[in-house]
Amino acid sequence: MTDRATFIDRILDLRGLLEKKSHFLLGPRQTGKSFLISHSLKGTRVYDLLDTAVFLAFSHNPGRLAQEITAKDRLVVIDEIQRLPELLNEVHRLIEQRGIRFLLTGSSARKLRRGGVNLLGGRARTKYLHPLTYRELGEHFDLQRAIARGLLPAMYFSDDSRADLEAYAGTYLQQEIVAEGATRNVQAFSRFLKVAALCNGTIVNFTKVANDAQVPRTTVYEYFEILTDTLVLHELPAWRKSKKRKPLVASKYYFFDVGVAATLQGREFRLGTPEFGEALETYIMHELRSYSDYISGEPLAYWRSTSGFEADFILGDHTAIEVKSKNNISAQDLKSLQALAEEKQLKRYLCVCLEPRAREVSGITVLPYREFLDALWGKEYR
Repeated sequence: MTDRATFIDRILDLRGLLEKKSHFLLGPRQTGKSFLISHSLKGTRVYDLLDTAVFLAFSHNPGRLAQEITAKDRLVVIDEIQRLPELLNEVHRLIEQRGIRFLLTGSSARKLRRGGVNLLGGRARTKYLHPLTYRELGEHFDLQRAIARGLLPAMYFSDDSRADLEAYAGTYLQQEIVAEGATRNVQAFSRFLKVAALCNGTIVNFTKVANDAQVPRTTVYEYFEILTDTLVLHELPAWRKSKKRKPLVASKYYFFDVGVAATLQGREFRLGTPEFGEALETYIMHELRSYSDYISGEPLAYWRSTSGFEADFILGDHTAIEVKSKNNISAQDLKSLQALAEEKQLKRYLCVCLEPRAREVSGITVLPYREFLDALWGKEYR
């Protein structure tokens, strides 16, 4: 995705994926799905279910899909498939009978996971498209810009990112929540969304969220499920394999984009502010999640002991990562990683920070964030 002057090549190779099998391509709005399709799959037949005429035609007669597809159409794209899940029965039949490969995109997995929807019985794989990454941006990457604006393509390159992010939050409420009928009480959900944003990167106290948002606790659980299903929130499970120190088991939650989180919180994440540490952690979570989905397929978790030691991220079962928004790491900053290192279960222990040069401290690698990201996308952590 680009502004008028910039083209950003995305990591996902759609044509390569579709040579092997049909795929669901899921991702929040404005991550660049339509742009990627238009540049990667030129000449491919595309049906956009946000187009009212297309939606009505197929909702009245799903069999029309088979009537319109010709022998020349070996690849077919259906955009926003969650709007018409029953069309998947026809997709299933066309995969089986004609060998057509489908790319089925969506900004929500909610309707696809409910009501006995035909998910093609293993005939399609699932990929996720995330906001822009360090590797994709290359020379265009700037940490302060990424933190302040987030990494949705249109926001990162916007001439007024703050206004665009505020509009995005409003669009999300209208299109994802109201249009799907996920909740009828938009005012209550709006209150909840701001409170949930303030819980970004934390273990959520659901009772406190319910009180602050003025909604029942049971509703809070439902709302968190909505955010997860609509791909706006990522759940980070606890790593439970430590033995010397008892681990916590509750999950943490991160918003998919640091700019969206800041907008919902009503804050600006800028270098030197107390909130910058949270923002940097959220950004690194985005890079790790993208790397896991695009490249490694490895699980991502966090570790916290009941005595208070914590590592922000555990990648696979080999790398512990603590994120610090400091340019001078002290011995105190490394205590949690040192406590985890005593378990002797992981290969490496990294403190990702703003220091200018890498160094080793008692088996812990203090690593500038750029060196960490270069090594991550260079597949050095396995």
